[in-house]
Amino acid sequence: MKNYKELQNGSDIRGVAMEGIEGQAVNLSEQAAADLSAAFISWLSQRTGKPASELTVAVGRDSRLSGERLLGVCARSMASLGAAILDCGMASTPAMFMSTLFEESRADGAIMITASHLPFNRNGFKYFTRDGGLDKADIKAIIALAEGELPSFSDRTGTIRPFDLMNLYSAHLRGLISDSLADLGKAKPLKGMHIVCDAGNGAGGFYVKDVLEALGADCSGSVFLEPDGTFPNHPPNPENSEAMAAICAACKAAGADLGIIFDTDVDRAAAVDSQGRPIVRNGIVALAAVLASRGYPGTTVVTDSITSRQLGEFLTGSLGLKHLRFKRGYKNVINKAIELNAEGTDCQLAIETSGHAALKENYFLDDGAYLATKIVIETARLKSEGKAIESLISSMSEPLEAKEYRLSVKAEDFVSYADKVLEELEALIAAGPCTDNAPCDGRCRCGMSLEKPNYEGVRVCCDAGNGDGWFLLRKSLHDPLMPLNIESEREGGAALIAAKVKAILAPYELLDTDML
Repeated sequence: MKNYKELQNGSDIRGVAMEGIEGQAVNLSEQAAADLSAAFISWLSQRTGKPASELTVAVGRDSRLSGERLLGVCARSMASLGAAILDCGMASTPAMFMSTLFEESRADGAIMITASHLPFNRNGFKYFTRDGGLDKADIKAIIALAEGELPSFSDRTGTIRPFDLMNLYSAHLRGLISDSLADLGKAKPLKGMHIVCDAGNGAGGFYVKDVLEALGADCSGSVFLEPDGTFPNHPPNPENSEAMAAICAACKAAGADLGIIFDTDVDRAAAVDSQGRPIVRNGIVALAAVLASRGYPGTTVVTDSITSRQLGEFLTGSLGLKHLRFKRGYKNVINKAIELNAEGTDCQLAIETSGHAALKENYFLDDGAYLATKIVIETARLKSEGKAIESLISSMSEPLEAKEYRLSVKAEDFVSYADKVLEELEALIAAGPCTDNAPCDGRCRCGMSLEKPNYEGVRVCCDAGNGDGWFLLRKSLHDPLMPLNIESEREGGAALIAAKVKAILAPYELLDTDML
């Protein structure tokens, strides 16, 4: 019996593709890869109205150790049904989407083989059509096809041919930079710029040689550009503190104007300013908002649920924009932005604090290299005026303290248990301060109030006497966890809020709050 439902991770497929970590058995097998690829052809045929023999599908991979093997399996499975396959080799996730738009490729669909920043033994698939990345319902439909009776082999086998997608994609990015900086009058518009990159041994090393250096930038001091699926230097994740420390150190050592760091498949990015300080999480949201809102005064910016008060104040106060703090999950913020535009509300940017940034001008594609390119263009222009990139967000402050905890849920039905915790927590805070008629029993919620509107979990404001900040408790999108984010404006405030949250959650024995 086939059971591929466990491989669905929201709008992606993810699983264990190779042995190497004790207790993690392979579930993204070659058979699963073949079945899912055949199912994608069947789904795509239904979607486009074309028979498999008239479909063109592009396939690419990042640097993961299992990537080349899985690419071969996927390509052969789809070709066996008659489809024409473009083998793009090492590629980025955004480039795979662009394969459906470039005139030279014009793929009907695309598959990127990646598991983003997850450990070396993992891998997965991201699927695209010309309308963008597939949604959860689409992945569910593909899995249902893969588990059922798959199409039989075609009476003619399709083709598999190498295709240099990254050359096209790099030329596309170079064109954006050259066109935007044409008024500077330089044959090499980035000449005189020193930009350091960290690709985390993923697929992003192309950006240095084929984009930045090709346009005259000095990229000496860049690190971890060589693809290596063991990820020997640090996790390929801009949110990881070790990764950000590495790029900050590299920028300081080089005296660079700018630093850029990518995740494994280059759909996320963060930056480092001219002083070697990180522009990440709330900072990268703020910077992206400045750039995306040019020419669109008052536009709406959709973010995930854990953004800070200070970011909201910067977006609405300093920039005069509207801010919709929505849900975690890059597809959630992207789909909300698309929905707003369809309803007549201008929205130019959907972005997660993780570094997934999708701009309306770029098909609402979360593209780390596109965001990096926007930042590079602005840095070059500012340098010509004697300014630095950090000047754009210098008025935004950061919380004094910020903490994130991931509380394990030990209940068998962890989703229902987490929902119960959130429902009862919201009711408790909504009831107001402790009184004689409603004693706290050690679960004091005095000085706390619900923050509205809120679209995910329970977000609670804490007044100056109770931590001077806020916390957000939510359930994980995929794992038996309840993430807890805390921010405070006073020294020791985060610990105070954590202690109060621990007391409030004490009755829930299947929720592990020991770390609080």
